[in-house]
Amino acid sequence: MSDIVTYARHGGVGVITMDDGKANAVSLALQSGVNSALDAAEADGVPVVLTGRTGILSAGFDLKTLAASGQPAVDMLNGGLQLSMRLLSFPTPVVVACPGHAIAMGIFLMLSGDYRIGVTGNYKYAANEVAIGMTMPFSTIEILRHRVTPAALTRAVVLAEAFTPENAVENGVLDAVVDESELMSTALATAESYNALNLTAHAHSKKRLRAEMLSAMTAGLAKDLDGWQKQFLA
Repeated sequence: MSDIVTYARHGGVGVITMDDGKANAVSLALQSGVNSALDAAEADGVPVVLTGRTGILSAGFDLKTLAASGQPAVDMLNGGLQLSMRLLSFPTPVVVACPGHAIAMGIFLMLSGDYRIGVTGNYKYAANEVAIGMTMPFSTIEILRHRVTPAALTRAVVLAEAFTPENAVENGVLDAVVDESELMSTALATAESYNALNLTAHAHSKKRLRAEMLSAMTAGLAKDLDGWQKQFLA
C-alpha cells in the first residue's frame, strides 16, 4: 500500500495497519494508503481489521499541513471525513483494533468501525476540538451523535471530554477493552467470526442503518468544506 500503511491477509480477514513511526497523523499520504488498503479488502471481499502502532491509533490530522494552509490543508480535512464515511459504509464488517490513544480525527476513524476494541492502560479517546480552540465540524458531530451514548454526546462535543478504557464502553466509545497482549488475537477472531454472516445482507443492512447518518454527514461536510476553504484559501 505505502510505507506507512500496510495490508495483509490473515485467513479470511484483511488487516490494515497504520504506522508512520510517530502519531499516525491523518495526512494525505496516510489517507491514500488506507484507501488503497480498503480497495484491496473490498476486492478480497473480507472483513477488515484496522489498527495502528503500539500506543496509538492516531492523534489526528497532520498539523504541519494545517499550519502551511492552502489547498492541501483543505484536501486533507475533506479527505479525512470522506475516509470516515467510507468506513461507515464499507460493504464488509470493519473491526477497529485501537492499540492506545485516539485523538481528534483519530477518534472519528475509530468510531467509524462497526466493532471497536481498545486496550487497558493510560490512554484517552477525545474529540478535543473545543479544547484547542476549534468549533466542532458539522460532519464530525454526526459521527458522535450516532456512535456515543446520548448522555455522553454533549460532554464529547462541547466539553471535549477525554474518555478512557475504564469508561469508554459504557459511553459508547468502544465495544470492548482487552489486555494489550490480546488485542490483535481478539480483533482477528472477532473479524473472522463475521464471515459467518451473510455479507450481502450485512452490507444492505448497514446501508439502511446509516442512511440518515451519512446523508447528514454529507450535508455537514459541504458546510465544513465551505468554512475550510474560507479559512485556508483566503
